[in-house]
Amino acid sequence: PKSTSQETLNGVQYTAWVYPWFTAYIKDNKVATWKQTKWVIKDAPEKAIEAYNKAYEIDPKSADKIKEGLKQISDFCSQVGNAGIDSGDYVGAANAYATAYEAQSSPAYGEADPALLYYAGYLLTVDGSNNAESFVRGGKYLQEAIAKNYADEEGNIYYYLFHCLYGQKAADKENVMKAKQALLTGIEKFPKNERILDGLMQLYTSEEGVGDPADLVALIDKAIADNPSNVDLWFGRGRIFYALKDYDKSIESFEKVVELKPDLFEGNYYLGVFYTIKGDELNKVMNEKQYSSQAAYDADLKAVNEVYLAAVPWFEKAHQIKPDDVDTLEFLKSLCFRLRDEAGIMDKYNTYNALYKQAKGIE
Repeated sequence: PKSTSQETLNGVQYTAWVYPWFTAYIKDNKVATWKQTKWVIKDAPEKAIEAYNKAYEIDPKSADKIKEGLKQISDFCSQVGNAGIDSGDYVGAANAYATAYEAQSSPAYGEADPALLYYAGYLLTVDGSNNAESFVRGGKYLQEAIAKNYADEEGNIYYYLFHCLYGQKAADKENVMKAKQALLTGIEKFPKNERILDGLMQLYTSEEGVGDPADLVALIDKAIADNPSNVDLWFGRGRIFYALKDYDKSIESFEKVVELKPDLFEGNYYLGVFYTIKGDELNKVMNEKQYSSQAAYDADLKAVNEVYLAAVPWFEKAHQIKPDDVDTLEFLKSLCFRLRDEAGIMDKYNTYNALYKQAKGIE
C-alpha cells in the first residue's frame, strides 16, 4: 500500500491500506471490505454496458459472448454494492446494484433479477433521512421491483416503499395516501409482517384523514372470512388488536393461532405475552384505586393473578418448543416469582430461575 491509517466505518475500526485505485479495509488480518477510489475510465461499467448493447445490435449472433461480458459487469457491480454496505456507503452501494440490474436488463442478457432493484431501493430508503432525493429514487426502484412481481420473503419491500412515499409528503400530500396504499397492499399479502402493521398504526394514528385504525380490523376480518384457517391472518389480527390496546381480542386471536398450529413457537409465546400485558394493565388500574376494604383488594388481586396464571402454560409450551429462548425463560421466571404463593408455582420458579441463569451464564 501507498499508506496505511486507522479508519472507522459503520462504527467499526479498520486498518485502511491505500492503493492507487482502491482502499482495502483490514480487520483481524483479513480484507473485510474495500472502496474503489479511481477508475481507469470514468463511468466504466455504464459505458461498457452501452458498448455491449451496441455490439448486440450490430451482431445478434454474438449474444452468448455479450451475455458473458454483461454478467461480468453485473457480478462486479454486485460486489461493489456488497462492499458499499459494509463500508456504510449506502448511496454508492445502491447505485452499484442499480447498474448491475441495468447490465442484466440488456437484450442479450435475458431475464434481469429484480432483487437488485430491491437492494438499491432499500439502501436509498435508509439514506432518505439524510437526503430527501434518496426517497424519490428508492421509491422508483421498489415500485419497479414490485411491478416485476418481486417481494422479499417477509414482504418488507412494502414497508420500505411506505417510507419512501411518506418521506415525500412535503412535496405532495397525495404521497400520504400512496404510502397508505403500499402498506394495505403489503398487509394483504403479508399479514404477519410486524413492520407493516406498525407502519399502518403509525399512519392511522398520526395523519388526519387517513382512516380509523378499526378499519384495519375490518380488512383482516374480511380476509379471514375468505380463508379462516390462515394462521398468518389470525396472527396479524392479534397484533392489530394489541396496537389498539384491546387485549382480550388480541388473546382471542392468538388462541386461534395456537388452535390452528399448536406447535408454533410464536403463537404460544405471544399468547403468553398478551396475557401478561393484560395482567399488567389490570395491575396498573388496581394500583391507582383507593380501597376501603381488604376483601375488595383481595378480590381484585385474585383477578389479576388469574390473568398472570393464564400466561404461564403458554410460556411453558413455548419453552418446550424452543428451550434456549432466553426471553421465554425470563417471562417464566418473573411470572412465577410474582405468583410464588400460588400452589405449585414456587417449584416452577426455582426451575425456570435456574434455567434462566444457566442461559445467561449467571453464577
